[in-house]
Amino acid sequence: MSTFWSIWIIVITAVTIAGCTWLLFANRKIEASSEEVEDGEAPKTGHVYDGIEEYDHPLPGWWFNMYLGTVIFSVVYLVLYPGMGSYAGVLGWTQTGQWQQEVDEAEAKYAPIYEQYANMSVEELIANPDAMKMGRRLFNNNCSVCHGSDGRGSYGFPNLADSDWLYGGSAAEIKASITHGRKGAMPGWGSVIGDDGVDNVAEYVFKISGREHDAEKAVEGEKVYVTYCGSCHMPQGTGMAALGAPNLTDGVWLYGGSPSLVRHSIRNGRNGNMPAQDEMLKAEKIHLLTGYVYNLSKNQQ
Repeated sequence: MSTFWSIWIIVITAVTIAGCTWLLFANRKIEASSEEVEDGEAPKTGHVYDGIEEYDHPLPGWWFNMYLGTVIFSVVYLVLYPGMGSYAGVLGWTQTGQWQQEVDEAEAKYAPIYEQYANMSVEELIANPDAMKMGRRLFNNNCSVCHGSDGRGSYGFPNLADSDWLYGGSAAEIKASITHGRKGAMPGWGSVIGDDGVDNVAEYVFKISGREHDAEKAVEGEKVYVTYCGSCHMPQGTGMAALGAPNLTDGVWLYGGSPSLVRHSIRNGRNGNMPAQDEMLKAEKIHLLTGYVYNLSKNQQ
């Protein structure tokens, strides 16, 4: 924070507290004087609302003392904790320090549990209900925002609860995906093969996936496919896990399988990115998360 803004905050805060305190004492009335009481009736402020006159009674003692207590509390708080510009407070408390303290306490509490699970194989983990409960919490906190709380994904985010895997579904491959992340990139072919080429390749893809298609266009599309697509998706369209090229024959579509969406993928390409988690999660947590994701798939096959 710059010196100007620090002084700005200090001045505004100090003036506000001082002004409220002055206002409290300057308008304080302990009791009505004898001169103010006429005919045995308490004095009035002169304010009238809908025929109701406002009496000029002193503030109740409990109210005054409570207000004064808040002023004293605010001053003590601003001395002990940060709140006056760049002033750090007598106690030296910070948000990051508090966060780190809570993280350290959690690590000390749960580290033995994670270490215990880290020594188990994935097969042992999925057979352990307590491990899977902890894995589910890790998944919900770190993965569900993209893959959904049930792991079934959404448009552009893979379904983890089926048997279809872009980069392989073994425990080791899943752990590699979580640890290092994945970057999927399919180039757009529209400028290379033209609109007719896009249309023909789409019909060929429909053919090899067992869908309704235009037979004549599919024949032409196969020629284009072999030239431009087969090196990644394989000549038979079964995909290549090493590149993350999807299987085009199984009816699973990451970006939607409607004719318009398939043509859009061919024409414009697709780019997917799963961030690496090795800087966010320790190896023990990634191992537990691997077991949970692996179990999601096994339970749905």
